Amino acid sequence: MYEIGRAGVAAAATSGTGGDASARTMQINDTRVEVRLKPRDRSRGRATNRAGISSRYTTHGSMHTIQPARLKPGVSPDSVAASTSPTSSISADASSVLVRGRALIFWDLKVPGKKKKLDAIDTDQITPAADCVSESLDTLDERWKAGSFRYLMPDFRARVHRGETFVVAGDRFAIGSSREMSPAGLKAIADEVGLEMVIVCGHNMGDIFRRNALNLGLQVVQSPEAVADAKDGDELSFDPESRRLTNQTRGKTYEPVKLTPKEDEIRRTGGIVAAGRREFKASVDVSPCIEWADPDRARRMTSTEQIIWAHRVDKSAEVAPGATLRVYADLLPASDGTAPFSIHTFNQITGGHIVFPRQAAIANDHFVFTGKADDDKQTAIGREFARLHGIEKPYYATPGDGIFHFYFPEQALVTPGQFIPGADSHSRAYGAYGAVGIGVGSTTLGFGWSTGYIYFTAAKARRVVFSGKLQSWVSGKDIVLELLRRWGAKQSQGMSVELVDANRQLPIAYRNTIANMMAEAEALNGIFAPDEITGAWYRAKGITDLPYPPIQPGVDAVYEIDETIDLTGVMPMIAKPFSPGNAFPAEEVARERLTFDKAMIGSCTNGSYDDLLAAALVVRAARMHGAKKTTSELVVFPGSGGVGRQIERPDARLGGESIAAVFRSVGGQIRESWCGPCFGQGPDALAKGQRAITSFNRNWQNRMGLGGEGFLASPVVVAASALVGYMAPPGELGLTWNAEEFGV
Repeated sequence: MYEIGRAGVAAAATSGTGGDASARTMQINDTRVEVRLKPRDRSRGRATNRAGISSRYTTHGSMHTIQPARLKPGVSPDSVAASTSPTSSISADASSVLVRGRALIFWDLKVPGKKKKLDAIDTDQITPAADCVSESLDTLDERWKAGSFRYLMPDFRARVHRGETFVVAGDRFAIGSSREMSPAGLKAIADEVGLEMVIVCGHNMGDIFRRNALNLGLQVVQSPEAVADAKDGDELSFDPESRRLTNQTRGKTYEPVKLTPKEDEIRRTGGIVAAGRREFKASVDVSPCIEWADPDRARRMTSTEQIIWAHRVDKSAEVAPGATLRVYADLLPASDGTAPFSIHTFNQITGGHIVFPRQAAIANDHFVFTGKADDDKQTAIGREFARLHGIEKPYYATPGDGIFHFYFPEQALVTPGQFIPGADSHSRAYGAYGAVGIGVGSTTLGFGWSTGYIYFTAAKARRVVFSGKLQSWVSGKDIVLELLRRWGAKQSQGMSVELVDANRQLPIAYRNTIANMMAEAEALNGIFAPDEITGAWYRAKGITDLPYPPIQPGVDAVYEIDETIDLTGVMPMIAKPFSPGNAFPAEEVARERLTFDKAMIGSCTNGSYDDLLAAALVVRAARMHGAKKTTSELVVFPGSGGVGRQIERPDARLGGESIAAVFRSVGGQIRESWCGPCFGQGPDALAKGQRAITSFNRNWQNRMGLGGEGFLASPVVVAASALVGYMAPPGELGLTWNAEEFGV
């Protein structure tokens, strides 16, 4: 039995008799909760009792589980009114009115003569981090509008106001973070002068930006042909009804990449807030139900598909590439940066006083140690929301508790088999634990807080099998940088990636890095199906009973692309600006003698205890070879406050020293656990002209600070570089790999 409800009701869930499928109900806060389980056989490795209940996977007393809607005191189910939102927001008259404007083109200035549109414009370029701030719920978009393309096109706002409302760019537009400030700010710039903006781009638009735009009513068109034909000043028109785009100047009409029927319905009927209002009452009345596929069906599905299938709201919905369906969420986490817009959406849908937010979690990890008053105001919005709704630890992480991709798994809020849409692109990290983690925008999260589920569009699957033997000094960071290098400009093409550790040699820390950086790979998600390594990680935390059954990718699952990487040929890597895929063997880079101003270890990608221990082992060994001090600033950011405390304790692997003491012995500094320096915030952000080698996950232009250059590498390469004085692997220090000495 797989409980859906609060801790402490597991016993109630396990009563009853069996059948072809067990179904039970229980009473929780005036809500009847249903749980279902199709019986399993021993061929899938689970012992079941006569009721079809897995004796190994009943819910732990303190385990986080899906909860039904909880009404506020004094609110009865009958008093929750159904929305009177119209079924369509595009009237017959409005649908006949074409959106008209002129082209505003982003040219690739590296290609002379305006011959190529700019590819891979990331959300950091659309809305710089310093502008992703909301000082109050009443002034959400003021900074977002002011910051739109601040550095890439400083006169962007003025040009839109002059009627250049068709924004034209190349492939992979708006890749990167989940910041919904980007589409919201763009739309608001046109709205403020009574115009409507249309985004026109080529292949593979950033998936989170695309969903955010549809939620908000910002028109997005994917048409490589239209992009190729467009010239400065062209007159364009867009038909909101058919989504047909016409270049009036060139006399050409284009049919864009189609939306799924549900996506188009949301677009037509007022966006995600209107959808939430229509569905809110039913979401309160209907009990969540998680139902796992029978063995025959499961054998034809990937790990991701099995989890999505089990979490479907509509049990008849098909899980197939391109299908949009409603999916129950196990956890809906936000950061202090994304929470305000999520709160605004939740309040718009629910009124703010009817239900407690569903599956909500907030971590203060982005704008917390900057010392800026406006950042403090933004953080206060989430803090007040948590107070109002009784969200407490571990669901509300205060500044310094940790980066949420480390903190929430550490607190056992993330477990195998879960579906976790997080308002941060690196929520894909949860794939390391056998969960489906995806990045979503703030409005999707606010919708989820209101209803308990989100709209999810399934993607094609690809599989990456890691075979061969892991080599000296190679970690998860090196593996994922090599993978991104191989994938090149196309990256994952938005697919869902099944990650297979064929020889069971990648620890959770390595898997976290790989799954986390599926964001940079532009994948929908990446998942390692739970195995012995996963189970051992949870047992080490004292968790032996997990809420969901173990899953494995089905033997007959279909993959659009199936590939194998022989780890025997993977070596330590360094990624140069301005792409994580711009990676080279560290030994080659060492010959260039590239110096730097800062070395930074940590972040949500490489901030675990094992990551920091690996780097400290290199530092300690280098000291024994005569190294005394780093040649530049070395700064360490633990992934969580818990890791920060742990690295202050003696470790036998370090001869009784602590990790922190080893770093400090060569001049290293230990900082609070937060995200700031990774995206150019706080005192450790790069200044213009500075260069850093880091274990972070992104090195896009201006990402770590305006005018700075970021290089990416594993913690051991960053530590070695800090001591040798140029970017290099540990071998440059005269260290020879020994698994007993350096293996973690």
